[in-house]
Amino acid sequence: MPELPEVEVVRAGLAPAVTGARIAAVDVLDVRALTRHDPSSGDFEQLATGATIGAAVRRGKFLWLPLDSAGGPRAIVGHLGMSGQLLLRTPDHPGDDRHARIRLHLEHPAHGELRVDFVDQRTFGSLAVDRLVPTADAEIAGFSGEATGEWARLVPTQVAHIARDPLDPAFDDDLFFHRMSRRASGVKRVLLDQGLISGIGNIYADESLWAVALHGEQPASSLTRRRRLDLLRAVRDVLGKALVEGGTSFDEQYVNVNGESGYFAHSLNAYGRAGLPCPRCGTPMVREAFMNRSSHRCPRCQRLRRPRAARGR
Repeated sequence: MPELPEVEVVRAGLAPAVTGARIAAVDVLDVRALTRHDPSSGDFEQLATGATIGAAVRRGKFLWLPLDSAGGPRAIVGHLGMSGQLLLRTPDHPGDDRHARIRLHLEHPAHGELRVDFVDQRTFGSLAVDRLVPTADAEIAGFSGEATGEWARLVPTQVAHIARDPLDPAFDDDLFFHRMSRRASGVKRVLLDQGLISGIGNIYADESLWAVALHGEQPASSLTRRRRLDLLRAVRDVLGKALVEGGTSFDEQYVNVNGESGYFAHSLNAYGRAGLPCPRCGTPMVREAFMNRSSHRCPRCQRLRRPRAARGR
């Protein structure tokens, strides 16, 4: 599933092409791509058609396009699921992609006619038109590269429960550390809890834990404040490096808006490296079952330590 870096690469690619564009028409080719859309709020095509897009915004793994339309503040919310893609097309691009689910036909004042295709091979992703509501903390709702529109402090109802991500300027480090100190569950579970910290999935959790030599089952409450600081720094460092390299692509299911793959997979130190030597100590890496997925770690560097009361909470 695309994580924060992959979604941010898509958002950044969409932003210059969609900001200020009018949605001239909408084609819903597969209603399964509207599973997150509430039909009681209105028809997706009718709500989107004629609206002007104010920006491209992201929080964690969600992105949304605020709409300047009648009927109150709304946005097109996108969740890419396992294989969703938002691809920029020219109007004359062939329309024979059998995995295309929704098409947005745009008229941009500077770029002319464009098309955004929502393509999803496995149909776990979705688009929806959703209401925008004020953020609980009155801070900017998500990352957009700008924060000047009326939408800046409004968040879709579907995203309001999602915690801020570690690259968000409004992310509260101390609040996160406090909540960590009260969790007896393993630290990897904490990193994957989108209600505590968003945008991190299996790949970047494993990479961050390897970077600070932490076992994923180490109780979060047992970490000292120093260790929590180190972990959060590692998370930000890993996410930042992945952004520079365009995200992680193992196949053609994750691509940017131009259909190009990211290459952070070549920089991974832990994820997917079972049996290969640990880049730090040379011990063969191991792959272990974790929930309905896998964890990758070094059995020497990342040992489970006996829990002890964390200091400096």
